[in-house]
Amino acid sequence: MPASRFVAQLNEQIGHEFAAHHQYLACAIHYDALTMPQMAAFFYGQALEERDHALMMVQYLLDTDAEIALPGAEAPQSQFADVVAPVALALEQEKRVTEQINALLRIAREEHDYASEQFMAWFIKEQVEEVATMSDLLAVVTRNRDDIEDIEEYVAREHGGDGGDPTSPRIAGA
Repeated sequence: MPASRFVAQLNEQIGHEFAAHHQYLACAIHYDALTMPQMAAFFYGQALEERDHALMMVQYLLDTDAEIALPGAEAPQSQFADVVAPVALALEQEKRVTEQINALLRIAREEHDYASEQFMAWFIKEQVEEVATMSDLLAVVTRNRDDIEDIEEYVAREHGGDGGDPTSPRIAGA
């Protein structure tokens, strides 16, 4: 069974992941309303990914017979000034999640909870990718804020396919 301190923090992280899911849905809806289907699809996909991260954490707790306490999530920001604002918000969110994931790994190490440390390794790798993706997207959106077609073309070209990751943890309910 994982260390109780790790379990408590992972339950809190599940709430953060669901909050990220809601925030990405709000971003997707913003782009959908602007008739930017590629950006909308990208953020709908990001929302599903965040939900899946939460459910991976739930599955880990189930697999280790740990207590699950689903926290509530605050309402997301849903009004944005322009096409750049949601991506800037997303990058800040990913940086915050990276800090949270690093804190979880630190707790697992401090508690000598090796199974939980191993579980968190995938999320560390995932956060590097997420921050890089949002950083690149922010650069493109900022540079092309007045040329929505260029933004849409970039997203279609760079984020059009979903390869999936066979090394990812199991998703509860999948």
